[in-house]
Amino acid sequence: MIIMLMNMIIIFSITNIMMILALMLSKKSFYDREKNSPFECGFDPKSSSRLPFSLRFFLITIIFLIFDVEITLIFPMIPMMFKAELLNWFFTSTFFIMILLLGLFHEWKQGALEWTN
Repeated sequence: MIIMLMNMIIIFSITNIMMILALMLSKKSFYDREKNSPFECGFDPKSSSRLPFSLRFFLITIIFLIFDVEITLIFPMIPMMFKAELLNWFFTSTFFIMILLLGLFHEWKQGALEWTN
């Protein structure tokens, strides 16, 4: 127990020292402000340099990632069918798939899956 505590203290100390060194070495100065400003032939930019961002693309991407992770959680259920008790596996799989379907129907009712309004 004492050895584990000592290891944790050493790791915590090394991590803190590295974070403090990184903070001290990466101090940004006000002299670099001109270098970081946008440059258009010596003039200030007329408009923002950021492009407009479609919230629909972002929402579809988040929904895809959520359901993609859930699909990777479904894959191990197939081999577990042969190793686990069949009734237990059936209820677990049904419960998990029902949660997925409820989430999908909720997104559908909220209109998150419709591209145009």
